[in-house]
This record gives sequence, C-alpha cells and structure tokens, in this order.
Amino acid sequence: MHQNKHQNKNTRHEPVLLNEVLRYLDPKTGESYLDLTAGYGGHAEAVLERTQSQATLVDRDENAIEVLQEAFPGTAVRLRHQDFLAATKELVAEGQRFDLILADLGVSSPHLNEGKRGFAIQSTGPLDMRMDPSQELTAETIVNTYSEARLSDILKRYGEEPKARQIAQAIVEARPLRTTSQLAAVAAKAWPGRSRVHPATRTFQAIRVAVNDELDQLRRSLPLWFELLGPGGRIAIISFHSLEDRLVKQALQEVSGNRYDAELRLLTKRPVLATSTETVFNPRARSAKLRAAAKIKKKGNAHAYPG
Repeated sequence: MHQNKHQNKNTRHEPVLLNEVLRYLDPKTGESYLDLTAGYGGHAEAVLERTQSQATLVDRDENAIEVLQEAFPGTAVRLRHQDFLAATKELVAEGQRFDLILADLGVSSPHLNEGKRGFAIQSTGPLDMRMDPSQELTAETIVNTYSEARLSDILKRYGEEPKARQIAQAIVEARPLRTTSQLAAVAAKAWPGRSRVHPATRTFQAIRVAVNDELDQLRRSLPLWFELLGPGGRIAIISFHSLEDRLVKQALQEVSGNRYDAELRLLTKRPVLATSTETVFNPRARSAKLRAAAKIKKKGNAHAYPG
C-alpha cells in the first residue's frame, strides 16, 4: 500500500490505538473498508496495507481531504468530503455494505496544534473550532452572543464542567472575547492553583462539541453504522470523553447480547485503553477508549465472523 509521505510537520497525525484497531478489525485481503473520520489517513494506511481492496474514506475537513487525495491516489479509494452523518445517510441510501468500519471521534493533532483553527488552548488563535470551515457557526458566535444560561448549559452538558455557571458568568462579563487565549484565561480563573490538565480543557471541549454538533451527529449515526456492516463485518469506534463513550456503549448494548434479535456480538466487554508506552509517545491516546463489535451472521450466510 502506498506510504503516506505527504504529511508535513503541520499535518502529522499519529493514529491512536493503531495496534488495537488492527486487532479488532482484523483486516483480511479483499475486505471493504469504511473510515468515517479518515483525517490524515494513519489508520486507513495500515488497514489498506492488509486489505489491498476497496475503501471509502470520509472527512468533513477540506485540508484532510487534500492530504488524503495525495496519499491514496487511484480508483480503489473513494473520498467523501462530508461530515460522517451526511456520508452515512447517503451510503445507507445507496445500499452499501462494508466488512470493516472505523470511527475515530477525536480531533486530529493538526487541529489541536494549529492555533489558527481555534482548537488550541496553549496557542493564540481566533475563536473558531469548526471542523468544517465552510459552516457558519463558530466558537466566537457562541462565546459572544449566547445567553449566560445557555452558555452554562453547554459547559455543563458537553464539558461536564463543575463550575459551569461561574465560568459562563465570567465569559459574559469579559465580552467581547476574540481569541483562544482570552477564553482560556477567563475559564482558568475559576480554577486557581496548578493542575496537570489545563483548567480550560472542559470549557474548550464543551464549546467545540456545540460548534460541531458532535454528540447529536454521533447519536443519529450509530444505528446507521451498524446497518452498513455486512454479515460478519467488524466495527471499531474510538471515543475521547465520557459523553461519547456512553453513547457508543448504550448503542452497542441495544443491538447485542443473548437475544434472538441481536444484530451484533461485542468484541470488547469493556473499553480498550492505550498502553502506557503509547501514551508516552502520543499523549492524545491517554483519554482514548475503543469499543468493537461484529455483525452476527444469520442462518444461511456462510461468511460468519469466526468465534
């Protein structure tokens, strides 16, 4: 498989839980692959080295799509510049089925590291946080125009921030806020003292989730992802905070178990975490949780997933 040599230092993205993804997806020659959050192609490259087959790579970010176009030339790989919910709906409507499906729900390293995208707490940039730069809603709109009550609800619901009301009040009093540094400073004041994790982390997570409608997209997509799995197919989903993982866990439980109508068989009884070695080299992996399942074959189908 073509080596992904087109990642420069600004787009370098280390795929999280790569060995675990390969273990649970168990790619085999000729199997079809759907990557719903392809990013800069780290997981896809490793999977396609094993399948040497058709693949569909989805990403809502045009920068990622440009990198993927260079990394995977040719007709075997189809690229879709869409958010994963829109792509999923179209693939279901087309009657597509896949042997392997991956969704890595994390924000890619280049997004986090490039100040100009507005995701980074540690570097100054505009209050943007859009994964798709063509959409209208930005973090600046939320921070500067939403009511204090609505801001507090976002911080509490999407960031699980214990001091949501206090931070929301401080944001309203400090308006207008224009940069990530300004927002980080306001949120940090609610948490005096030192901590390993930046005190604005939950605030940034909450606003990013709200900007990109991440949880609602995931909730609506999950049952459709299971529908896209062919008999014996495997799906792996990597989440990065408890809200996402809860949705994934609940959705998997609803369609698995010892029931006559179960669609999936769980391959992971509990979430799989990164090894201590991986977290040293890739700090993003610290909060990553992988859950996986296989589509149960129905009687009369010879292509059951073994075990």
